[in-house]
Amino acid sequence: MLDRLIKGGTIVDGLGGAPYTGDVGVTDGKIVAVGESIDDAARETIDADGAVVTPGWVDVHTHYDGQVSWDSEIAPSSMNGVTTAVMGNCGVGFAPVRPGGEKELIELMEGVEDIPGTALYEGMEWGQWETFPEYLDYLAGRHYALDVGAQIAHGSVRFYAMGERGRTNEDATADDLGEMARIVAEALDAGAVGFSTSRTIGHRSLWGEPVPGTFAADDELLAIARAMGEVGKGVFEMIPAGTVGKLEGLGGEKTDQPSEHDLMRRFSLTSGLPVTFTLVQSPDYDPDLWREILQLTEAANAAGARMYPQVSSRPIGFITGLSGYHAFMRRPTYLEKLAHLPLAERVAAMRTPEIRAALLSEGDIAPEQPGSMENVYGLFNMAAPVLFPLSDPVDYEPGSEATIGALAAAAGCEPIEYLYDFLVEDGGTRFASLSSLDAHARMDVLREMLVHPDTVTGLSDAGAHVTLICDGTMPTTQLTHWTRDRTKGEQIPIELLVHKQTARNAALYGFDDRGVLEVGKRADVNVIDHANLKVSPPVAHHDLPAGGTRLMQPVQGYVATMCAGAVTRRHDEDTGARPGRLVRS
Repeated sequence: MLDRLIKGGTIVDGLGGAPYTGDVGVTDGKIVAVGESIDDAARETIDADGAVVTPGWVDVHTHYDGQVSWDSEIAPSSMNGVTTAVMGNCGVGFAPVRPGGEKELIELMEGVEDIPGTALYEGMEWGQWETFPEYLDYLAGRHYALDVGAQIAHGSVRFYAMGERGRTNEDATADDLGEMARIVAEALDAGAVGFSTSRTIGHRSLWGEPVPGTFAADDELLAIARAMGEVGKGVFEMIPAGTVGKLEGLGGEKTDQPSEHDLMRRFSLTSGLPVTFTLVQSPDYDPDLWREILQLTEAANAAGARMYPQVSSRPIGFITGLSGYHAFMRRPTYLEKLAHLPLAERVAAMRTPEIRAALLSEGDIAPEQPGSMENVYGLFNMAAPVLFPLSDPVDYEPGSEATIGALAAAAGCEPIEYLYDFLVEDGGTRFASLSSLDAHARMDVLREMLVHPDTVTGLSDAGAHVTLICDGTMPTTQLTHWTRDRTKGEQIPIELLVHKQTARNAALYGFDDRGVLEVGKRADVNVIDHANLKVSPPVAHHDLPAGGTRLMQPVQGYVATMCAGAVTRRHDEDTGARPGRLVRS
């Protein structure tokens, strides 16, 4: 008898072939039958008529390194059909760590990934590990709604091996190189699934300095490449310099993207291992530079490298609202009279003419920490005219007529005034997004990236930027926008996107037991009401340790999500099942 039978769904199996109607049988956590009609008896039958049946999503770019200590649900990824998540990206993580050294790693994560330091201090079980193998052993003792894999991060490696010199980006000595190579090899031997680094000066710690490893010499990374090659497994993940622009306000990037690409090419050839790196259309570089990077990737792979540009399913957008960051949060009146108030009381005060006049007229007080995400207040102030109110469901290709600037002009007021009044409506629960006036053109670029044979999908940043970015919904957005809703340009076949989000990502990290609906593979499965799948605007949750806030977008349309054969979500509700485990390389 089968444990579960998924009956009559449209099967998109992850292999890239055309969808077909059929059934999937599951026993003991594995797929035991896939076909047009399975008549075996089952303890539970899931009616998938009218639904799409896919493998569970494999999200290769998350930041759950701290959250795995306090949250077994692993939201928002579990809400979005993810059954395997890779964390430890962008060169930041929490192991290895010397006793008493957690402060520096917390401040690094808080500055780069906008996870509240109070949550990381109080929510994590510091003292349970020092080395990366010990960190993995700690994770192995915990149960989750999905599987997690962990990469070892350059920032923590450098700080552990070099101390303060590593934190402040001093050059590594020969002894330093040997110690870092040893640490990385030890982590991979213990089951780390990769090594990550960040080389953009836009990634800064809370103290305002570029993260450790930003300016690492080629010989430092190639020493790590040789160590990884000797172990013979793992992925190298990198955020190249120039990814988010020239950043001249921060002193400018020290190298260019083609040079970064050449370094990654050499890393792959030296190690014999795959490299994945962030690829976006940078706003202030040559608008076609991304295409040059893809061409360089094609040439490198043809010559024996293994390079996989990682692209998003939509432009990464900053979100502003009163439960997160906004243009008025550093004004004296706000700091003195409003910041400490519950949302309802804060909104009531902001509706008064006196407070409104003060907040619209005052200058700002800069945050004490130069690397704090609080500095984004200035961006929302300057960018008020090009912010887009978030609709329900969210429109990811809005027209220029929907901007705060256009709406303000129609109302006969300044954009900052319109933004103020917008934010205090509906009890302060409204949000706007910093997107782009050429959203359609940028989506066309993303489409070309997504369908390119060398790319993988990622960049959800799930678990990070908890009050600024809600990109953990990206796996769901792929289906809603690209395979169903897009009207302002060409769509993408569902079988291609499912392949990219499942088999392709699983293969990149060597997760050969999952990612496709085939007999013998893990029963990581999504049953999706594709016609009614929906992503709504963010909602503030005050459920982080120490009462911290995070924004999450409600999702509806997942009939069921299975991890290792256990149903973890049913009709968009957590079942409490926790079959997820640490996955080692």
